[in-house]
Amino acid sequence: MAWDTVEIQHRRFRTRWMGLDPREVETLVQQMAEETQRIKLENAALRKDLQERDEELKEYKGREKAIRNVLMTVHKSAEQIKESAEKEAKLIVAQAELNGENILREANERLTRLHAEINELKRHRMQLEAKLRSVLESYQQLLDMEKGDEDELEQPNKVTLLSR
Repeated sequence: MAWDTVEIQHRRFRTRWMGLDPREVETLVQQMAEETQRIKLENAALRKDLQERDEELKEYKGREKAIRNVLMTVHKSAEQIKESAEKEAKLIVAQAELNGENILREANERLTRLHAEINELKRHRMQLEAKLRSVLESYQQLLDMEKGDEDELEQPNKVTLLSR
């Protein structure tokens, strides 16, 4: 049975002939009522404090949950950014390799063209040298023939000069 402060204060006892001292009983009852009142007030204050702390705890748990959600989101975003950066890096490397291969292919093609041009120029030079030799030989033959004609013309003159 729960005793209320008012019930304790208004509780009355029967008196008997050699019974308890009513003043002491009243004093004890009064003290019990005051102590019960103090305990009830303290209990109410503790309940209020407990309720406030429960609310604070709920608030902190809510904040903790929000922080965990933010951390999870940040972690996921960081992972996505990392994956995206890795993909982009792979694409850049692949593009650089492709560009490098294209540059090498073009350089090889140009080198092949330059070798072909050099060979063509060498062949052309050889043809020009052969034509030039041929022309020079032709002129040499013409000069030799003309000198031979002059020698023949000069020999009778020499003979005539000697015979004179």
